[in-house]
Amino acid sequence: MKKKILLSIILFFMIVLLPAWEEDVWNLSLNKISSIVSLIEQNYFQEIEREKLAYSSIKGMLQTLDPHSYFLDPRNFSRLREEYKGKYYGLGILIQKQEDRLVVISPIEGGPSYRLGIRAGDIISHINGESTKPIDGTEAMMRLRGPKGTKVNITIVREGLNKPLKLTIVREEISLHSVPYAFMLQDEIGYIFIRNFAETTTREFEEKMESLEKLGMKKLILDLRGNGGGTFFQSIELSDEFLPKDTLVVSIRGRNKNYNKEFLAFRDNQYEWIPLVILINQGSASAPEIVSGAIKDNDRGLIVGENSWGKGLVQTIFSLAPNAAVALTTAKYFTPSGRSIQRDYTNFEDYHIFKTEVPEKDREVKYTSRGRRVLGQGGISPDYEVKFSRKILTAELLFKGAYFSYATRFANKKTALAKNLVFPNEDRAENKDFPNKKVIDQDFVVDSQVFEDFKSYLRESKIVFDLDEFAEAEDEIKRELERDLFSSIWGIEQGIKAYRKTDPVVIKAIEVFPEAAALVKKDTH
Repeated sequence: MKKKILLSIILFFMIVLLPAWEEDVWNLSLNKISSIVSLIEQNYFQEIEREKLAYSSIKGMLQTLDPHSYFLDPRNFSRLREEYKGKYYGLGILIQKQEDRLVVISPIEGGPSYRLGIRAGDIISHINGESTKPIDGTEAMMRLRGPKGTKVNITIVREGLNKPLKLTIVREEISLHSVPYAFMLQDEIGYIFIRNFAETTTREFEEKMESLEKLGMKKLILDLRGNGGGTFFQSIELSDEFLPKDTLVVSIRGRNKNYNKEFLAFRDNQYEWIPLVILINQGSASAPEIVSGAIKDNDRGLIVGENSWGKGLVQTIFSLAPNAAVALTTAKYFTPSGRSIQRDYTNFEDYHIFKTEVPEKDREVKYTSRGRRVLGQGGISPDYEVKFSRKILTAELLFKGAYFSYATRFANKKTALAKNLVFPNEDRAENKDFPNKKVIDQDFVVDSQVFEDFKSYLRESKIVFDLDEFAEAEDEIKRELERDLFSSIWGIEQGIKAYRKTDPVVIKAIEVFPEAAALVKKDTH
């Protein structure tokens, strides 16, 4: 059966990708592939997996086309389906690799890990008896996930426990929220973050909008930073939320004329009236670029942040077997002004690693519905650019997990400062010293006392830092600490909210709302 599947995959690539091959090359491929594989199997110095060899061949073939055509082996195909469906089977925990430690950031409330008492800050040292030190976060995630009802054994190391805790957990269905955070930043200003574009994105977005409207929202910041894309049609539906019916959202064109299509907004009376500012950065790719391009080219709202990635190619998924597929680039997409935003991908390093910006002189010029100048290639350029960067020390402490680990200890009253504070969930009636202690509430800010407490933690943990560098990075460190302290005390969403209130990109978005509101007024008259 496996040999038949592999043969069908090879034939698919021969027929679909290489129709223009000359006859002698074609015959060489069909006649010689089998003998080449046999030669390798008979003469290679160690035994090989035929399936692995075939998969590698296919991946190599696709790499000669473009950066976004790729092969989905069973493992990656399963992950793609999870992202698209918005659910997976696993333990219900958020994890992060911090140096060589696999750390639990948060158990998902109601999930199997939550019910077993797994806590933020726990270290997963082993999965099914194998150490987690040599594997990255993605590998760990895949090992923790699996078929519904199956079991996974993990070993937990927790501060304060004399020995590791061994647990057996049954995998359950866990929802993957495409729109995880939504809250009021100020009176009338709502904030929504979209993590990726999945089957459930527009429905989740509408639910969040309804809840924010009840809280008095009249302006919206839509955060698409770090959103790597997802399903094409969800990007059209989300754009439609803000655009009048029959407004052009995006068009696509391919070598095959069957892919040449225009996509228009198809509904009215949604959120066409709301002043809108969209946040993007270099991690915003594909679907968020379609939304940003539709909003900008139709002069519907403002874009704040950094140049987006610059992915203007559309992939179609071709199924090759029940658990294997290929994502093949079949068309380019164009924003309503007619521009392609795809960056040049001939140089791997420039495209994937350094994300070199395209010089303005090399970019195509187009115009929005009101005649504003916009540029092709190089992604979506913001109306107001706000660069994000971290000082070296800030980044080093983040990589070491210092902010998170300190916040976890602080919330558990295991630092000198925290022992002299009263926390929201404490039974104050039992706290005899309550009248002499400061009460932690949501007006809490990181001050000089917290900085000194944090420095003491760093020294105890043998994390080296320079005092002058610390002073230079103090504003950034303050933001990181406030996010993780609020997350540890009140939950992740409150931590994100505290972080966004001091986010330079968000602050700029709030500042330009009068201009965003003027765009809506012009549209409605």
